[in-house]
Parts: sequence; structure tokens; C-alpha cells
Amino acid sequence: MSAADHTRVLAAANPTGWFEDLYVEADAGTASVPWDIPNPQPHLVEWASGVDGTGRRALVVGCGYGRDSEFLATLGFEVVAFDISPTGIAATRARYPDSSVSYVVADLLAPPAEWHRAFDLVVENMTVQALPVAMHAEATARVASLVGDTLLVLTGARDEGPAPDGPPWPLTPSEILAFETDGLKARRVHRDEHRWVAELGR
Repeated sequence: MSAADHTRVLAAANPTGWFEDLYVEADAGTASVPWDIPNPQPHLVEWASGVDGTGRRALVVGCGYGRDSEFLATLGFEVVAFDISPTGIAATRARYPDSSVSYVVADLLAPPAEWHRAFDLVVENMTVQALPVAMHAEATARVASLVGDTLLVLTGARDEGPAPDGPPWPLTPSEILAFETDGLKARRVHRDEHRWVAELGR
């Protein structure tokens, strides 16, 4: 079974818990995590050119192994990064034992109440698209609720129409516009063939 097929089987069996299943298997050396790459997301790096995070708080949604979180910390942000997988968070802490980033286990669909509008920057990098389409609206609203100033959404793109056989389930134009909730408004939305880069703010 290919890695992609294995991921689909896990996701079909457990729409949110499959992340933990995958990280456990990766920790045991019996699977690989598709998003385990050595560098921060290129669109995030491009967006952050010239950004000074000194004195500002950032939150990374579904942080995976921490590449984006560590990058934001180099810009001066006080970074909180979360994932639903305890195994994934433990592995990330082990990778960066001296990190200034606060890596925590949390569920996007039930975030801590004190996180409401608590962050100057929230980065959503392909987490919503890893959930079934039926869960996108709730996940999008939760992401928006965490934003104090700026939201950056980096995700796969697709046209309106029937949902693909995911994961992932890339976002449609209407799903990107759905982040305009809880007082957020789009500042800049760009799409290339396969990717959205959307900045929203209050």
C-alpha cells in the first residue's frame, strides 16, 4: 500500500484521530509523515519578508514537526504551536530541545478559551484541508476565532464541485472566503494553479 493510500485509510477510519495514528507509526519507523520536510513553507517565507515579530504573539495551527513555528520564532515572534497529536508534539519537542516555541497538544475544534482573539498572527498551513469537507466550516470558524489581528492561510486550491477522494481536501474559492467571519476581512488572496495564499485581518 502506498503512503497516500495508507493515509486515506487512516483518515477514513478516524477523521481527526488519524493524525495521532500516523505519528505513532512514524515514531515506530513503520510509516512516514508526508509533511515532514526540512524547511518552512516557501509561501510563508515569502510572505514574512521584512516582517518583525518582536513583541507580537503568533499561533501555528496543526504545527506538525515545527518547521514553520521555528521559522516564525527567528523573526522575533513569541510562538505557540499546537497539534492534536501528543506523539507528534513530543517528537517536535525532542527535535528542538532548546526552542523558544511553546509546543502544546490541543484540538482545533475545541481550542482553549484563553486563545480567543489572543494572537497577533495565526498561521493556518494545510490543516483545514486535512479534514473531511463536512468539517471545513467548523474548523474555519475556529481558526478565525483565534485571530487578534492577522490570519495567513496557506492551503491547496481546487475549483467548486464534488469533493475529491482525500485527504487532502483542498479548499474551494467559497471555502477561502468563509474565513471572512468573526470580523475578519480579506486583505489579499492569491491563487496559483494548486495553492491559495490568503491574508485576512481585523
